Amino acid sequence: MSRDIWVVSDTHLMHENILKFKDDKTGNLVRGHLFSNANEMDEYILEKWNSVVKQGDIVYHLGDVFIGDKERFKTMWPKFRGSKRLIVGNHDDIKFLSSGGFFQKVQMWRMFQEFGLMLSHVPLHESNLLRLVDRSGVYPDDCITLKNLHGHIHQNHSPEGPYKNMSVEAIDYTPVNIEELRIK
Repeated sequence: MSRDIWVVSDTHLMHENILKFKDDKTGNLVRGHLFSNANEMDEYILEKWNSVVKQGDIVYHLGDVFIGDKERFKTMWPKFRGSKRLIVGNHDDIKFLSSGGFFQKVQMWRMFQEFGLMLSHVPLHESNLLRLVDRSGVYPDDCITLKNLHGHIHQNHSPEGPYKNMSVEAIDYTPVNIEELRIK
């Protein structure tokens, strides 16, 4: 059985108020134009997630999983396929999410040097993305700049440079396969 790795961020499950958030540039609702309530949003995100993720796949969630009723989350989260790993976001209750068996791993960031990727919740400073590619020690000639997969900024564009916004608004609410994101 082959296992795929997927990346997604900022699902904000059960978060009614996110439906009221407006884009600073356009003044348009960010999610409220798509969903009439959080239940409808949650079902849509679940459908999009399970349309690509298989049981046994690995999913890196780059933070801000849910805001709301913990008991409801406990019944909803197992419906999302895959073996889930959390990169902590600013709205995540770390104690709750790390103690309930919801995630196999809970981390602040994750480097995939083999894919040329750094996963985080917020965009990292570019100096944090330089990595040695061999052991000769000639710095910076033997360095590559990793691509930073991040969330946090929702519908907004990533900073200039090696960044990719993985917030659900930026990826059609569907987790993206890491093979599509890797540095070639």
